[in-house]
Amino acid sequence: MRLNRSTGHAIRIMLECARSEPRLVKVADLAASLGLSMQNVFKIVHILSRAELVVCARGRHGGVRLAHGADKICLGDIVRAMEATDLAEDDRLPLANAPGSGETDVNQALQLALGAFIDVLDQHTLAAMTGRLPPSKGAEGRWETERLVRRAGGSRGTSAGITG
Repeated sequence: MRLNRSTGHAIRIMLECARSEPRLVKVADLAASLGLSMQNVFKIVHILSRAELVVCARGRHGGVRLAHGADKICLGDIVRAMEATDLAEDDRLPLANAPGSGETDVNQALQLALGAFIDVLDQHTLAAMTGRLPPSKGAEGRWETERLVRRAGGSRGTSAGITG
């Protein structure tokens, strides 16, 4: 599974906000610290705001902060907000509902795989990623995932890489 570059940036923006909690973080500071353009940060923050993951304040003393505590926001929430994930509704797939085409089975398999990927991300909160909390509920799932990846002959870093 590969994530969009914007999704990787969104995760990093959210981590910066979690580290600065409860203070507001200026978009200019986010752009500078992450090496992004302010326009790109504004675009990502707008998407995160619409998903109710961040709250934005305008003006000279404005900025961005988490809409909920860092212990309440999971990496899966960010990925859901940033990625288009509904493969079953994709009209571009040919013969999606033709009898005997096998496309429905493929869509179901892809949806199950995507669900498993998101389930693992849901086990990791921003607080755990910033070191504010131990990764309590995510530890067992993470080690199980690593064991399955090793068994399949892959490495953890390549199984769910963020494209750059």
